[in-house]
Amino acid sequence: MSRRSCLAGSVLLAFLAAVPLHSQSLAVWRDPSPHTTRFVTVDKDVRLEVLDWGGSGRPIVLLAGGGNTAHVFDDFAPKLTDHYHVYGITRRGFGASGYSATDHPADRLGDDVIDVIDALNLDRPILVGHSIAGVELSSVANSHPHRVAGLVYLDAAYSYAFDDGNGGSIMEIQKLQGPQPPPPSKRDLSSFSALQKYYERVNGFRFPEAELRAQRESTSDGGVGKQRDLPGTALFMPLMTGTKKYTAIPAPALVIFANPHSQGMWVDENTDPSVQTAAKTYSTALEALTERQEESVKNGVPTVHVITLPCANHYVFLSNEAEVLKDIGAFRASLR
Repeated sequence: MSRRSCLAGSVLLAFLAAVPLHSQSLAVWRDPSPHTTRFVTVDKDVRLEVLDWGGSGRPIVLLAGGGNTAHVFDDFAPKLTDHYHVYGITRRGFGASGYSATDHPADRLGDDVIDVIDALNLDRPILVGHSIAGVELSSVANSHPHRVAGLVYLDAAYSYAFDDGNGGSIMEIQKLQGPQPPPPSKRDLSSFSALQKYYERVNGFRFPEAELRAQRESTSDGGVGKQRDLPGTALFMPLMTGTKKYTAIPAPALVIFANPHSQGMWVDENTDPSVQTAAKTYSTALEALTERQEESVKNGVPTVHVITLPCANHYVFLSNEAEVLKDIGAFRASLR
């Protein structure tokens, strides 16, 4: 099977898990991405990490998927700075951001974004959200539609972000089980750079090192340690089970779906018949559910612009960077 062949991807399920990468101990390693870091207080004892890559033009705010931090955009964000002033927010409970529980996670996460917009004095930014960040996009759009110029959903418009009862449920998607690659070996865990290469072999693209360091601890000899505790994952189940449903997106929006999803190089190049059979079964089911959700969005919110990227990874901004940058640019040009 060719490297570019496409089977729908289990990586869609990865928004509840995080990924890891690179070498040297945390004490001496420095993030090479050209951003500054500040913290914005949004709640009692909760300060959010905000990255600022600079740039000129309309402000654009990047929101990470579940399990990730704003550092997942470390390589992507600098490519936007010619046309935007680029920011990224790490949601509560992840990375360097603080955490406190809430009974209304959808509203609270959306309010967190508005609090950062206020603190930075941003004038109607474009919000770009990946995966579960569709919750923040839809929350802001429904509660504060005039505070944003537009929304970009990066494989993020599943039922947690738009649910009129006609689409594919994210809970149905979560129940699907695709083949999984073998876990990283002892050699893969010998350094973050070795682990980075492991994930490149699996996915076909790289994750920023700072993002992977936010997920795993470093050992004293520069190796990769255990997964970090991420208290924010407690927010995800109520978001996915639809404790609050969004049936409208009352703001200009670009919705990008990966469909069918790439399952990565590990599946594309695997010759084991059992792996290929399991991948095909998973692909067929996931593709159907994703297509249902696409049609639900198109019919339910005819004002949004929906784009499908065949064979893209769930991390569309990493697997299909050039296409996503072009689509965001065209969307920006269409805004007043």
